[in-house]
Amino acid sequence: MLEFIIQNNVMCHAVEAMLFASIGCAILSVLITQMNISSIGFTMSHAAFAGGAAGVFFGFPMLLSAVVTSLATALVMGPLSYRTRMHTDTTLGVLFGTMMALAIFFIALMQSEGRGFDAASLLYGNVISLYREEIYALVVIACSIILLIVIFGKEISAITFHRKMAEISGIRVAPVYYLFLFLIAVNVAFCLPIVGGLLLYVWLVTPAAIVYQFCPTIRQMFLAAPAVAGCISIFGAVAGIVWSLPVGPLTAVLFSLVFVLAVAISPKRKVCRQIY
Repeated sequence: MLEFIIQNNVMCHAVEAMLFASIGCAILSVLITQMNISSIGFTMSHAAFAGGAAGVFFGFPMLLSAVVTSLATALVMGPLSYRTRMHTDTTLGVLFGTMMALAIFFIALMQSEGRGFDAASLLYGNVISLYREEIYALVVIACSIILLIVIFGKEISAITFHRKMAEISGIRVAPVYYLFLFLIAVNVAFCLPIVGGLLLYVWLVTPAAIVYQFCPTIRQMFLAAPAVAGCISIFGAVAGIVWSLPVGPLTAVLFSLVFVLAVAISPKRKVCRQIY
């Protein structure tokens, strides 16, 4: 898609993958942070991680296994919270521990059997190993997320503002919430080969945390988060390829550095100083 701009195929693949993965994750990060359920980020990322490891162990395609496991986790997440009458974060913490344990179990089992499995691609990703079809899938997912945000914009704004008030006003919160979980599950599964299960949480939380320092409204955050995430991811991909550095970890570090800088110069920080 970007071959007319970037002639190097390896560089082009890396930039495309990081760009479209960051756009989808950044938009979802706004929803995750505004609904105060940041635990969904690491739970879903490790669900995809566990699914990928299980798929490799049983001889199934890693991406397909990651998608199925992520969707299954999304399906049980809501009912499990309602049935157990626990806070969502508590349920997510249990699921996170379970998925992490499953991932480590299958990886350790493959290593003990001498199958020579390299877990680095699952842990940290390998952006240059993607097929063209996987990049096209990321484009479709990113466009679908944008389209659904536009269609259900009012409902999402009401839910993020106050979930109980949204229910009282007649908004069907459950279907929108499950659609939200479905989008996270699919996006996370397709991003797993790019940035890895241990780093996906950065993409699902940090973009929104950065733009929150400057954007007063959720509409502005939806516009700014993918723009900021895209720029950081492109720079990380180019720098990683040029200097032979791991692209995923490098970009995660860049996200953290930009967040620290954003907090340091944030207008909201100055307002807090004046108040106190």
